[in-house]
Amino acid sequence: MRHLFALCCLAALGCGAGNTGQTIVLGSAGPWTEGYGQMCRRGIELARDEINAAGGIRGSKIEIRFEDDSASGPVAARIAQRFVDAPEVLGVIGHMSSGAMLAAAGLYDGKVPAIATTVTSPALSGISPWIFRVISSDSTNGVQLAAAANAMRSRRAAIIYENDGYGRGLSASFQAAYKGTVIADDPIAGNIANAEPYVAFIKREHPDVVLVAGNDASALVILREARRQQVRTQFIGGDGWTPIVTDTAAAEGALIGAPFTADDQRPDARKFVAAFQKAYKVEPDGNAALGYDATITMVRAIDGAGSNRGAIRAWLHALTARTAVPGATGPIHFLPSGDPVGKGIVLTRVRSGRLVPETVR
Repeated sequence: MRHLFALCCLAALGCGAGNTGQTIVLGSAGPWTEGYGQMCRRGIELARDEINAAGGIRGSKIEIRFEDDSASGPVAARIAQRFVDAPEVLGVIGHMSSGAMLAAAGLYDGKVPAIATTVTSPALSGISPWIFRVISSDSTNGVQLAAAANAMRSRRAAIIYENDGYGRGLSASFQAAYKGTVIADDPIAGNIANAEPYVAFIKREHPDVVLVAGNDASALVILREARRQQVRTQFIGGDGWTPIVTDTAAAEGALIGAPFTADDQRPDARKFVAAFQKAYKVEPDGNAALGYDATITMVRAIDGAGSNRGAIRAWLHALTARTAVPGATGPIHFLPSGDPVGKGIVLTRVRSGRLVPETVR
């Protein structure tokens, strides 16, 4: 890919990430057995494999140590401490969930730079000068989803949210921007097995839209139950919903605010999609694109700053619009808070197992 070849060419002239032939080690943590975790890991591995195939950085290959945090704060904290205590780990790709990243952030602070992939909680903004992310905050995403609901002339909305940092944050920002009436705001567990009472309420009350602020596992439980009860209300989800396209029957017609779509026509996006499809025989989703972008950004930082953790952090903060890292989701540079500049979501609709960009008027 153009930007990765450019990365490797720059590396040959760069300031040294270590002696030629040494391995450059990164840590990475996420819930790798979950659907969204599997896609993110594929994106991370694709970036690693492309860089290594092109010669690495001055002959140094990239090694990524994957740890499964199960989206659990306590587990994530233990993994973060292991990364901090391993001096060869120069940076961390992850974590993926808000609870996990918030638990790990204090351990990384002052010690190891970390680039979160899919963490959208507003609480992460400015939590540490060592923490970055490549996805926009729920304070932005919820507003954009509410704008879509408003544009649909929706007057009544119901909200079901996973009772964690991600679900609460997306729900709150949606409610703040929604112009209609929220008739219900119900918390659920991420491992919900029975959505019958929630869907029965929706069927009885007929809201114009239903926001489900959670990940793909709970989304599919709710959508399958809605299909069983023949509920035709418009369901809307955030970036955590992108893997639901695997169930073409349940997901058909759902609106998703995605950080990336495989239909993106920018050259960097097209090249990423082609490479991902060649490697894995499926289309990439936003989780894959964000994992890819976080990895190439961290590697670029190591190329530019060398093998000092503090210098890598400083390099990431020094990125500007002119020096931004080209990514699958767009150019990457950061606000002082560690949030990405200019990122948002793309409104998409599930059609025949694909996320198709949707314009709501």
